[in-house]
Amino acid sequence: MGLSEADVTKQIQQMISFIQQEAAEKVEEIEAKAEEEFNIEKSRLVSQQRIKIIEYYDKKEKQIELQQKVQHSNLANASRLSILKARDECIEAFKEEIRKKLDFSKVDRSKYIIILSNLIIQGLYTLMEPIITIRCRQDDYGLVQRLIPDAIRRYKQTVKKDIEIHLDQKNFLSEKLTGGIELYAMNDKIKVSNTIEARLDIIFHQMLPEIRETLFGTNHNRKYYD
Repeated sequence: MGLSEADVTKQIQQMISFIQQEAAEKVEEIEAKAEEEFNIEKSRLVSQQRIKIIEYYDKKEKQIELQQKVQHSNLANASRLSILKARDECIEAFKEEIRKKLDFSKVDRSKYIIILSNLIIQGLYTLMEPIITIRCRQDDYGLVQRLIPDAIRRYKQTVKKDIEIHLDQKNFLSEKLTGGIELYAMNDKIKVSNTIEARLDIIFHQMLPEIRETLFGTNHNRKYYD
Protein backbone atom coordinates (compact mmCIF):
# COMPACT_ATOMS: atom_id res chain seq x y z
CA MET A 1 0.00 0.00 0.00
CA GLY A 2 1.58 3.34 -1.06
CA LEU A 3 2.18 6.37 1.10
CA SER A 4 -0.50 8.89 1.23
CA GLU A 5 0.13 12.44 0.25
CA ALA A 6 0.02 13.42 3.90
CA ASP A 7 2.70 10.89 4.79
CA VAL A 8 4.93 12.07 1.96
CA THR A 9 4.50 15.65 3.12
CA LYS A 10 5.31 14.62 6.67
CA GLN A 11 8.52 12.83 5.63
CA ILE A 12 9.60 15.74 3.52
CA GLN A 13 8.96 18.05 6.44
CA GLN A 14 11.01 15.77 8.70
CA MET A 15 13.87 15.78 6.17
CA ILE A 16 13.74 19.58 5.93
CA SER A 17 13.76 19.86 9.74
CA PHE A 18 16.78 17.51 9.93
CA ILE A 19 18.65 19.44 7.27
CA GLN A 20 17.83 22.73 8.98
CA GLN A 21 19.01 21.34 12.29
CA GLU A 22 22.22 20.05 10.71
CA ALA A 23 22.77 23.42 9.08
CA ALA A 24 22.11 25.26 12.33
CA GLU A 25 24.56 23.03 14.19
CA LYS A 26 27.14 23.54 11.44
CA VAL A 27 26.66 27.30 11.61
CA GLU A 28 27.06 27.20 15.40
CA GLU A 29 30.20 25.08 14.98
CA ILE A 30 31.66 27.50 12.38
CA GLU A 31 30.78 30.54 14.50
CA ALA A 32 32.32 28.94 17.59
CA LYS A 33 35.48 28.05 15.70
CA ALA A 34 35.64 31.51 14.16
CA GLU A 35 35.19 33.13 17.56
CA GLU A 36 37.87 30.87 19.03
CA GLU A 37 40.31 31.75 16.21
CA PHE A 38 39.43 35.44 16.60
CA ASN A 39 40.10 35.32 20.33
CA ILE A 40 43.39 33.50 19.73
CA GLU A 41 44.46 36.04 17.09
CA LYS A 42 43.30 38.91 19.28
CA SER A 43 45.27 37.50 22.22
CA ARG A 44 48.35 37.10 19.97
CA LEU A 45 48.09 40.66 18.67
CA VAL A 46 47.52 42.06 22.15
CA SER A 47 50.51 40.09 23.47
CA GLN A 48 52.62 41.21 20.51
CA GLN A 49 51.69 44.87 21.02
CA ARG A 50 52.28 44.53 24.75
CA ILE A 51 55.78 43.22 24.10
CA LYS A 52 56.43 46.07 21.65
CA ILE A 53 55.19 48.62 24.18
CA ILE A 54 57.38 47.10 26.92
CA GLU A 55 60.39 47.06 24.58
CA TYR A 56 59.69 50.65 23.52
CA TYR A 57 59.55 51.94 27.10
CA ASP A 58 62.55 49.81 28.12
CA LYS A 59 64.49 51.41 25.27
CA LYS A 60 63.26 54.87 26.28
CA GLU A 61 64.23 54.22 29.90
CA LYS A 62 67.72 53.11 28.87
CA GLN A 63 68.07 56.17 26.64
CA ILE A 64 67.05 58.43 29.51
CA GLU A 65 69.48 56.66 31.85
CA LEU A 66 72.26 57.03 29.25
CA GLN A 67 71.44 60.71 28.74
CA GLN A 68 71.49 61.26 32.50
CA LYS A 69 74.86 59.49 32.77
CA VAL A 70 76.29 61.53 29.89
CA GLN A 71 74.88 64.74 31.38
CA HIS A 72 76.27 63.86 34.80
CA SER A 73 79.64 63.01 33.26
CA ASN A 74 79.68 66.27 31.29
CA LEU A 75 78.81 68.26 34.39
CA ALA A 76 81.47 66.44 36.40
CA ASN A 77 84.07 67.03 33.68
CA ALA A 78 83.08 70.68 33.36
CA SER A 79 83.35 71.08 37.12
CA ARG A 80 86.72 69.30 37.19
CA LEU A 81 88.05 71.43 34.32
CA SER A 82 86.80 74.56 36.03
CA ILE A 83 88.61 73.58 39.22
CA LEU A 84 91.79 72.73 37.30
CA LYS A 85 91.62 76.04 35.44
CA ALA A 86 91.15 77.94 38.69
CA ARG A 87 94.09 76.09 40.22
CA ASP A 88 96.29 76.77 37.18
CA GLU A 89 95.39 80.46 37.38
CA CYS A 90 96.23 80.44 41.08
CA ILE A 91 99.60 78.76 40.39
CA GLU A 92 100.40 81.24 37.60
CA ALA A 93 99.50 84.14 39.88
CA PHE A 94 101.74 82.67 42.58
CA LYS A 95 104.54 82.28 40.01
CA GLU A 96 104.12 85.87 38.84
CA GLU A 97 104.27 87.07 42.44
CA ILE A 98 107.59 85.22 42.89
CA ARG A 99 108.90 86.66 39.61
CA LYS A 100 108.18 90.19 40.81
CA LYS A 101 110.00 89.49 44.05
CA LEU A 102 113.03 88.30 42.03
CA ASP A 103 113.26 91.62 40.18
CA PHE A 104 116.43 92.60 42.05
CA SER A 105 117.62 94.74 39.14
CA LYS A 106 115.29 97.48 40.41
CA VAL A 107 115.05 96.92 44.15
CA ASP A 108 118.48 95.52 45.10
CA ARG A 109 121.17 96.29 42.53
CA SER A 110 124.04 94.76 44.50
CA LYS A 111 122.22 91.43 44.82
CA TYR A 112 121.33 91.51 41.11
CA ILE A 113 125.02 91.98 40.19
CA ILE A 114 125.90 88.79 42.10
CA ILE A 115 123.01 86.89 40.49
CA LEU A 116 123.93 88.08 37.00
CA SER A 117 127.60 87.17 37.52
CA ASN A 118 126.62 83.66 38.60
CA LEU A 119 124.23 83.26 35.66
CA ILE A 120 127.03 84.17 33.24
CA ILE A 121 129.53 81.69 34.70
CA GLN A 122 126.88 78.94 34.95
CA GLY A 123 126.09 79.44 31.27
CA LEU A 124 129.77 79.17 30.35
CA TYR A 125 130.11 75.93 32.30
CA THR A 126 126.99 74.56 30.60
CA LEU A 127 128.19 75.29 27.05
CA MET A 128 131.91 74.59 27.50
CA GLU A 129 132.60 76.15 24.09
CA PRO A 130 135.64 78.27 23.12
CA ILE A 131 133.59 81.09 21.57
CA ILE A 132 130.43 82.41 23.25
CA THR A 133 127.99 85.20 22.39
CA ILE A 134 125.95 86.75 25.19
CA ARG A 135 122.69 88.64 24.81
CA CYS A 136 121.16 90.70 27.58
CA ARG A 137 118.60 93.44 28.16
CA GLN A 138 119.68 96.83 26.89
CA ASP A 139 119.52 98.16 30.47
CA ASP A 140 121.97 95.46 31.56
CA TYR A 141 124.45 95.94 28.70
CA GLY A 142 126.99 98.02 30.62
CA LEU A 143 126.76 95.78 33.68
CA VAL A 144 127.25 92.56 31.71
CA GLN A 145 130.17 94.16 29.85
CA ARG A 146 131.86 94.85 33.21
CA LEU A 147 131.18 91.33 34.49
CA ILE A 148 132.58 89.46 31.46
CA PRO A 149 136.32 89.81 32.34
CA ASP A 150 135.76 88.29 35.78
CA ALA A 151 133.67 85.49 34.24
CA ILE A 152 136.51 84.70 31.80
CA ARG A 153 139.01 84.65 34.65
CA ARG A 154 136.88 82.31 36.76
CA TYR A 155 136.20 80.04 33.78
CA LYS A 156 139.90 79.75 32.87
CA GLN A 157 140.82 79.14 36.48
CA THR A 158 138.31 76.27 36.77
CA VAL A 159 138.30 74.69 33.30
CA LYS A 160 141.93 75.43 32.38
CA LYS A 161 140.91 76.47 28.85
CA ASP A 162 140.76 79.76 26.98
CA ILE A 163 137.40 81.27 26.11
CA GLU A 164 136.31 84.17 23.93
CA ILE A 165 133.10 86.04 24.85
CA HIS A 166 131.26 88.48 22.57
CA LEU A 167 128.49 90.70 23.88
CA ASP A 168 125.78 91.22 21.29
CA GLN A 169 125.40 94.96 20.64
CA LYS A 170 122.43 94.72 18.23
CA ASN A 171 120.08 92.07 19.54
CA PHE A 172 118.79 92.65 23.05
CA LEU A 173 116.49 90.63 25.28
CA SER A 174 113.00 91.93 26.00
CA GLU A 175 112.74 94.60 28.66
CA LYS A 176 109.74 92.69 29.98
CA LEU A 177 112.14 90.10 31.36
CA THR A 178 113.18 90.44 34.99
CA GLY A 179 116.82 90.02 34.04
CA GLY A 180 119.53 87.51 33.19
CA ILE A 181 121.18 86.55 29.92
CA GLU A 182 121.12 84.15 26.97
CA LEU A 183 124.29 82.47 25.74
CA TYR A 184 124.91 81.21 22.20
CA ALA A 185 127.62 79.05 20.65
CA MET A 186 128.47 77.48 17.28
CA ASN A 187 126.95 80.36 15.27
CA ASP A 188 123.79 80.43 17.40
CA LYS A 189 123.15 76.69 16.89
CA ILE A 190 123.40 76.09 20.62
CA LYS A 191 121.54 78.25 23.10
CA VAL A 192 121.40 78.39 26.88
CA SER A 193 118.69 80.60 28.37
CA ASN A 194 119.85 81.85 31.76
CA THR A 195 117.27 84.56 32.29
CA ILE A 196 115.57 84.95 35.65
CA GLU A 197 112.35 83.67 34.06
CA ALA A 198 114.05 80.61 32.57
CA ARG A 199 115.63 79.68 35.90
CA LEU A 200 112.33 80.28 37.67
CA ASP A 201 110.55 78.00 35.17
CA ILE A 202 113.02 75.18 35.87
CA ILE A 203 112.80 75.49 39.65
CA PHE A 204 109.03 75.98 39.55
CA HIS A 205 108.55 72.84 37.43
CA GLN A 206 110.72 70.80 39.79
CA MET A 207 108.81 72.03 42.83
CA LEU A 208 105.33 71.97 41.25
CA PRO A 209 104.10 68.89 43.20
CA GLU A 210 105.12 70.51 46.51
CA ILE A 211 103.60 73.83 45.43
CA ARG A 212 100.30 72.13 44.53
CA GLU A 213 100.22 70.31 47.85
CA THR A 214 100.97 73.51 49.78
CA LEU A 215 98.29 75.51 47.95
CA PHE A 216 95.55 72.88 47.57
CA GLY A 217 96.40 70.05 49.98
CA THR A 218 97.21 66.41 49.24
CA ASN A 219 95.44 64.84 46.26
CA HIS A 220 94.77 61.24 47.33
CA ASN A 221 93.61 60.30 43.82
CA ARG A 222 96.92 61.33 42.26
CA LYS A 223 99.12 58.34 41.38
CA TYR A 224 101.96 60.11 39.62
CA TYR A 225 103.73 63.38 40.26
CA ASP A 226 105.61 65.69 37.93
